[in-house]
Amino acid sequence: MTIPTMETIKTASEQTGLSYDYLRKLCLQGKIVYVRAGSKYLINMEKLVDFLNRGEAAAGQS
Repeated sequence: MTIPTMETIKTASEQTGLSYDYLRKLCLQGKIVYVRAGSKYLINMEKLVDFLNRGEAAAGQS
């Protein structure tokens, strides 16, 4: 079993160069994989990279 890399929106924003607000919007729209830990959103970085590589239209087809 592989444990996914989970990062806060702020850290994910710094690593990808995407804005905090854009990543938060993707979470709220259910377009990327995340979990909530209290008030924090933890983004699955592997799935985020997959989403960014495949594009929005292709991600909805899987």
